Amino acid sequence: MLRGCRAGVTSLSRSLSRPGPWKRGPVLAALALLLGLVLLLHARITDRGGLGSLVETFLPWFGLFVPPLLAAALWRRSATAVVALLLPVTVWLNLFGGLLGDKSHSGGDLTVVSHNVGAANSDPAGTARDLAASGADVLALEELTEQAAGTYEKELAATYPYHAVRGTVGLWSRLPMSDVRTVDVLRGMVGPLAHTRQAREITPDPPRALRATVATDRGPLAVYVAHLGSVRVMPRGGFWTDSRDAGAEKLAEAVAAEKNERVVLLGDLNGTTDDRALAGLTSRLRSAQDAAGDGFGFSWPAAFPVARIDQILVRGVTPESSWVLPATDSDHLPVAAGISW
Repeated sequence: MLRGCRAGVTSLSRSLSRPGPWKRGPVLAALALLLGLVLLLHARITDRGGLGSLVETFLPWFGLFVPPLLAAALWRRSATAVVALLLPVTVWLNLFGGLLGDKSHSGGDLTVVSHNVGAANSDPAGTARDLAASGADVLALEELTEQAAGTYEKELAATYPYHAVRGTVGLWSRLPMSDVRTVDVLRGMVGPLAHTRQAREITPDPPRALRATVATDRGPLAVYVAHLGSVRVMPRGGFWTDSRDAGAEKLAEAVAAEKNERVVLLGDLNGTTDDRALAGLTSRLRSAQDAAGDGFGFSWPAAFPVARIDQILVRGVTPESSWVLPATDSDHLPVAAGISW
């Protein structure tokens, strides 16, 4: 009996000394709060080494940290950690909850499609046929090569009687086009090698953006096609975005100076609409995917899309629907939108 009493006292002592649910899991609670603060204050993260852009590119995926943190909190029976998780959940839903539903509507006066066809595309003819069958009234292509441009022109000629190519970007239209001109988003090499002898010996890049006026039965529509500079992971420089950022700024200046009230920007912008580098564009133009899409509409890489870097942005027209087309031989997926007046 004495032994049983001693065991009971020992058990009671252990129970009293064991931390309660509000004192368990302080590390889990701290991680949950840190996750919430990253989501809430992502715009304040330094962009030194491109860190801010890198975080914002994959910002929706930070929500995947919530389930394992919740599972760990429940396993530890930590009430503090569970409550702390309310912060990242609330912020994530505020940022991206609106993208979870289908906001598309039927109809639309015009269907536009944008596709980075890929310089390494081994089947440009097949890609062109797939795009022609998409029903697009206006079709923008990026990353055209000199060798493949002729193939696209030939395969798309029957569907699109009007087209223009400037450097590595092109625009095909069922409707008449005019006032086609190059938009300078390069203006010299930008980056860590800009002042080296090798850089001076490099042939200047071909144009990567154009602007045209498409004549519709509802009035003229200014259409921009752009392929902004790539982002790269540099061994010593981190996430390098200088070329993309400089191009985005120049493109934003062109859009700001556009006199036509109705504008559509199609292209591979190498950035998401959450990326601060595109703020000059997203402050003036609406994302068709955000306004009328179904889900996140990720477009890259085609094999396992994790980010939407191919954009359709508009001003003066209404996005009715936005969707991603089936894969071609490119490493990007085509993106489409229906717009109306």
